Amino acid sequence: MKITDLKCTVLGENPVVRITTDEGISGLAPVESYKPYLKPHVLFYKDLIVGADPTNVEQIMLKIRRLGSFKPWGSAVSAIEIALWDILGKVTGLPIYKLLGGKVRDRVRVYNGAIRFPMNGQSPDDYAENMARMKASPEGFTIIKQGIGFHSDMVKDVPDFFYGDIQVGGRHPNRGPLTERGLKHVVACVEAMKDVLGDQIGLALDCGPGWTISDAIRLAQALEPLNLLWLEDLITGDYTPYVLPELYREVTLRSSTPIHTGEQIYLRHNFKSLIETNAVNIIGPDPCDIGGLAELKWVAEYADLHGIMIAPHGTGDGVLGLAALVQVAATLPQNYIAFEYPIGRPDWWYEIVDGLPKPIVKDGFIEVWDRPGLGIEIIPEAARRYLPPEDADFFD
Repeated sequence: MKITDLKCTVLGENPVVRITTDEGISGLAPVESYKPYLKPHVLFYKDLIVGADPTNVEQIMLKIRRLGSFKPWGSAVSAIEIALWDILGKVTGLPIYKLLGGKVRDRVRVYNGAIRFPMNGQSPDDYAENMARMKASPEGFTIIKQGIGFHSDMVKDVPDFFYGDIQVGGRHPNRGPLTERGLKHVVACVEAMKDVLGDQIGLALDCGPGWTISDAIRLAQALEPLNLLWLEDLITGDYTPYVLPELYREVTLRSSTPIHTGEQIYLRHNFKSLIETNAVNIIGPDPCDIGGLAELKWVAEYADLHGIMIAPHGTGDGVLGLAALVQVAATLPQNYIAFEYPIGRPDWWYEIVDGLPKPIVKDGFIEVWDRPGLGIEIIPEAARRYLPPEDADFFD
């Protein structure tokens, strides 16, 4: 079997990668929805993989892995790796989790991720109301994550929130010391959310990046009585192209509130210091950014050796990313907490794929399915109408 082509298109909000072979078997993979501009970068790898045997996954990855980088530039490499596992699963008739060593669990816990409700404002009452809606969502999440601080509109909507100049634009560009008023506001909003959730549902917070070390310590210590699951990306994260484990370690050692980061990190090499120094309590790699499924599993196992938990990121990975996360999460060690649940956007994504359970999430869990490869397929006849004109041959 040989690879004959590498293709990339955008369906709705999600770039999709397809690897074709001379035996008519193809593999699919996602690119995170926030990266439609990555199509040329995906195709950059075409000449390096065409002609190779797709079932030799690691051999191909050794050729291309070193050419990726931190989020978003590891997405192309990650997608190729996932598509290769999809092909290998179809060739062998096995789900990917079998190829990664077999499953540890029959169902995987997820948290809300892409299931969000619009905020009416940034007051404690607004956060409480939003949390009540999240708590009532039909998925029955046992963990809910909410953005606060620099990962929210507090920066622009709360007067005198921090000592700094507000940077406009996406990807969370703000950074600086909080005012006393700003810090108290954050704590009040978290307390309001916990009043709604009680001890029935775990609360995690997406915090930044952008916090100073002293403010991060103050926040973590102030929230200790609330028994939060984690504080995420306080210092670096998202599109930050470095880790700064020594700074995270300062925060982690000063509080019992668990500290979390890792969604932007590419490859095991860049998790090494974070894990070996126990700089955080929880890591959150994304299979669509870290370098793929086997890379994520390796990092999870290495973290487990150091007493570090894992809660994989995935909010923008779409329906194909959901399938990939289910497969790899089934194989992870007992340091696994939950992964961030992605959804298809627009809703017609659920009309163009075959193989998803209904409902997908029940009582906060997804049952692990046993179909070959990723276990879901895009239905070409249903999807063609949504293809950009220049990609009309994507399914050919």
